[in-house]
Amino acid sequence: MKNALKYGLLIGFLTGIWILLMHFMGIYGQHRGGILNIHWMEYLSVIIPFIGLYLGIKNYRNNVNGGKLEFVEGLMEGFKILLVGFVLYMAVSALYMQFSGSTMLTLDYYQRTGAAGIVGILFNIVVSLLLMNKQHNL
Repeated sequence: MKNALKYGLLIGFLTGIWILLMHFMGIYGQHRGGILNIHWMEYLSVIIPFIGLYLGIKNYRNNVNGGKLEFVEGLMEGFKILLVGFVLYMAVSALYMQFSGSTMLTLDYYQRTGAAGIVGILFNIVVSLLLMNKQHNL
């Protein structure tokens, strides 16, 4: 669990910094015609969970699990990492909305958060497949 906590905190912290950076640049939470406008820089934020998952699952395989990793082990470790990162991300988002006076708690925001969760799960599957040891009995 120590590994998941470390890399989950990394993902959550970097995502929080990313949100604040985009806010101070005037990018995050823009509305146009009542619809939340998504800036192209927001799409770059998907790099954060991918790198965090890759590093976390690779560290788990190499240092915790003795260089061996089955797909399900990688998937479970990735879910733990994502859970910690998501909790921290939601805490930073709540603080951001509290102090910025933002009214982002709309259906658009929930849809974006749900989409981020789906992307995280897909990244988890891809990274687990990339880092698992070759199975002889597939």
